[in-house]
Amino acid sequence: MRLHVDQRHERVLQLVRERGSLRVAELAEELGMSAVTLRRDVEALAAQGLVERMHGAVVWPSGAPGPAPAPAVPSAEGLVVGMVVPTTEYYYADVVRGARETVEAAGARLTIGLSRYLPDEDAAQARRLLSTGADGLLLTPTWERGHPEPGEGLWAAEQETPVVLVERWAPIGHPAARLDRVRSDHAHGAAEAVAHLAGLGHRSIALAVQESPTAPRLRAGYAAAVAALGLTPVPASPLEDAPSRSEADRFERTLEYLCEGVASGNVTAAIVHSDADAIVLIPRLQARGVRVPEDLAVITYDDEVAALADLPLTAVAPDKHAVGAAAARLLLSRLGAPDKDSAARRHLDILPTLRVRGSCGAAGADS
Repeated sequence: MRLHVDQRHERVLQLVRERGSLRVAELAEELGMSAVTLRRDVEALAAQGLVERMHGAVVWPSGAPGPAPAPAVPSAEGLVVGMVVPTTEYYYADVVRGARETVEAAGARLTIGLSRYLPDEDAAQARRLLSTGADGLLLTPTWERGHPEPGEGLWAAEQETPVVLVERWAPIGHPAARLDRVRSDHAHGAAEAVAHLAGLGHRSIALAVQESPTAPRLRAGYAAAVAALGLTPVPASPLEDAPSRSEADRFERTLEYLCEGVASGNVTAAIVHSDADAIVLIPRLQARGVRVPEDLAVITYDDEVAALADLPLTAVAPDKHAVGAAAARLLLSRLGAPDKDSAARRHLDILPTLRVRGSCGAAGADS
């Protein structure tokens, strides 16, 4: 939801104190604020001596308590960390980057295996990495719903070396639920998007997601927020019951779903996964006479390319780099523990950030 001035000031101070200095444009982007609004806030804080302005940057004042130290990276000189991911492109590029930087900062080395979403390739890549000297594994298995079905993924829980699941989880009772894991809280991200749209006055919000391991958590967060906020239930996309047969089919059916919802008055806003899909859909909506954001406010999920759209898109941004870094720290900590098996397991959820731009029609959004 839109922040009040005191909340904005508190958030600016928090980020500048943590990092020491930030460029104004970078800070505005991270907070989902317009540059004009941020400059006004920074001037107010500078007048109170709480921050300093310097050549387009916001700086923590000299003499004040310094930036909070970064989380310590355990020394892991000589260790090899194996990482199995579906791809190093798109979403996982930042996950891998966060893991690599953390591993190398500790004096260790990261090696990569790619599954390309192929059945059984996760286990094959894990075996290969272990056979070539990996001391522990960061795993993103190809589980279609983001978690294993009964009987699936047992190999991950049977490894003799430490394993951390990355952007995956296992239900209670599954052996893999005992593994360490780090994931983005996609349900929270979807709920934040619903709450933001509700704060702008929308009562009928649609959800249009592509099938992926992220989709079930988006649906869960969306449904929980709609119920908690007492919003008007919207008929589900037809893709929920009959998944698309191709990308062309997905776009066509999603387009019809949104156009019909707007025409009937049943839909005034939508959450679209992903922003790449939204960039394809919005021109088609406009060609059908649906104005964005006037007729349909849009928030996308992922924020890979949302800011580059002709109409910059408000987006929920999972902190993928932080996920990779946290998973690597967790694995390195376990590898460095005197007794790797006795230390308490950890399940970490990292909250996504809502970045407000022009597509949701929020006053003060960047355009």
